[in-house]
Amino acid sequence: MGVREACGSVKRRAGATAAVGAALLAVGCGGDEDFANEPRPAAPIVVTAKVDAKKVVVSPKSFGAGLVNFTVSNQSDDPVTLTLVGPSPDDNAESGEVPPNGVGNLKAAVNEGEYEISGGERSDAQPAQVKVGPPRASSSDELLLP
Repeated sequence: MGVREACGSVKRRAGATAAVGAALLAVGCGGDEDFANEPRPAAPIVVTAKVDAKKVVVSPKSFGAGLVNFTVSNQSDDPVTLTLVGPSPDDNAESGEVPPNGVGNLKAAVNEGEYEISGGERSDAQPAQVKVGPPRASSSDELLLP
């Protein structure tokens, strides 16, 4: 067998291998089955809460249901615990203790309904009222989300 014959044999084998690989790839990637792609949940939003000696101020005062990250600023002289009281006991949540002039966080999945947000049992601040509307839209079409 000469060099030309050996090269031709290698080329035929490489071509046949590529054709088989392409056929397997086409079968594996396609298909008639529908893929159920569940929509992503709504992206979390950030809601701020300020607690001072007189009242609790929340911004925004209304938003859609879903995951919420509350950022708490304690501008009083006493420690506070941001407390959410919702339409059902499952909707209630509390932050950890936030020291005077400190900042804290609370992550909560809120459902539709009216919520009272207070500085906790040890705070004399007047609670804020927040309205949570229907669930926010899916974040499936938003790019660059984690």
